[in-house]
Amino acid sequence: MSRTLNRRTFLAASGGATFAATAPARAAVAAPDVTVRSAAVDDPTEATIAEALTLLRAGRLTATDLVQAHVDRIGAFESVYQAFNTVTADAALAKAAEVDARGDVHRALSGIPLCIKDNYWTAGVPTTANSTIFADFVPDTDATAVARLTAAGGIVLGKGQMGPLATTRATTPAGVVTTVNAWTPQDPSVDPGGSSTGPATAVAGRLATSSIGTQTGGSITEPSRQQNLTGLKPTMGRTSIHGIIPLSFTRDHSGPLARDAVDAAIMTSVLAGPDPLDPRTLGLPEVPDLVTAATPVHGVKGVELRRATAIGVPADFFAGVGAEVAAARQAFLDRMAAVPGVTLVDVQYPADWELLTGTFNAIRLSERTEPFRHWLREDLSLFGVSSLSWLQGLLLSGDEWITGQRAKTWLLQELFAGLFTRVDVVLQTSPVPFDILGLPEIAFPIGEAPAAEGGPLAPVGVIVGGQPYEEDRLLEVAAAHQAVSDFHTRRPADPSGVRTLGAGTLRLDAETVAQATN
Repeated sequence: MSRTLNRRTFLAASGGATFAATAPARAAVAAPDVTVRSAAVDDPTEATIAEALTLLRAGRLTATDLVQAHVDRIGAFESVYQAFNTVTADAALAKAAEVDARGDVHRALSGIPLCIKDNYWTAGVPTTANSTIFADFVPDTDATAVARLTAAGGIVLGKGQMGPLATTRATTPAGVVTTVNAWTPQDPSVDPGGSSTGPATAVAGRLATSSIGTQTGGSITEPSRQQNLTGLKPTMGRTSIHGIIPLSFTRDHSGPLARDAVDAAIMTSVLAGPDPLDPRTLGLPEVPDLVTAATPVHGVKGVELRRATAIGVPADFFAGVGAEVAAARQAFLDRMAAVPGVTLVDVQYPADWELLTGTFNAIRLSERTEPFRHWLREDLSLFGVSSLSWLQGLLLSGDEWITGQRAKTWLLQELFAGLFTRVDVVLQTSPVPFDILGLPEIAFPIGEAPAAEGGPLAPVGVIVGGQPYEEDRLLEVAAAHQAVSDFHTRRPADPSGVRTLGAGTLRLDAETVAQATN
């Protein structure tokens, strides 16, 4: 399908309209057999989805053993990581036993233990969005995303901890920091990313094989690049948000936080496609073969890109970072420049880029406020540490909202008529501009640097933004880099000691949350 048609469809959908036609029925996702690393053979919690499925199909691993290994790690380390809001170990083991009894190992996610962010509806399991408002909410149905994952054989290990109502990093509703970065578990001050930090830490800390999160301002890509994961935030509408407690209807996205490009492709392939319960998903271009896109191409001269791709390098790519991060970014560019099919192009963002993105980003506040007006009128204290950001939405005027929409239209025009006439994808220093426009992004690891001065090494990641419905091209770029590097295979050391909430624990205040909120 041509990019012109992709863009026309995208603009129509982002404006609130959809086509009447729906995409044809999709074939079942086929997860590939892969060469399994020795670390994954020795410890199944090390395995990627593809590695675990390869072992299951070969009879070298059972679903029960796979799930039990993760349950054991939850028992050993969850008190430190605090990655989960709810753990459903008994139900997960029962599902694993059913997989083994049926020999059902040929679906895309057969027996794979997953962490689900706690704003996705899960039938019979509390869905709180880590908030006082939904503290007692137990849905009787699954969100579309959850239903698709379990229909593909996935097993829910539990609900991932998150920022209260998805507004900040994971804390209690009162602002006490809970989930830590799995690479620096003894230092809660190190940011683990955005509101999907529980799902990210669960995968990074080997408490789950993969996970799903939501993104409205960076909460899939930020936790992924800070915790050595591959996070794919699809184009708006590519995956359903039905059954997700909302933050912003025109900006909420669902997507995976995975261990590598192949796993992100498998998860997204299962999640993607039309959903009659989410009109944003209807009438869109057919989902491409994402798993093939995420499979590296080996030519006569080594790894090469599946399609010739021009990668835009913005002028600020090295701005505002320390020497170690800058060195990791330069090494990444050097590796990519050596891959046949890659062209690096220096680019400038359109004029007034920061002003326009800031203007448009501000109007998200009114969208988050609208469905919660009842509770805002009833009791503002229900919103805990994020109360100021909800109040800001009430104070936004109609003319400010219209100005923001104009800024969005101008930004898209500038991108499609300018930047994207020269390049296929763009490196980003922040997830916000492409994220708020509904364009796809992928984050993946490119190196390591100290998380704080004199501190231990932590992952360095990069975010690449693409054009509407071109998740496959983003995966091609990530796959090529992962074929010439090994950062995505690295796992953090197990934490030592026990961490508990109590006196002296790091706490965020309402003003800090309002300034940094998603």
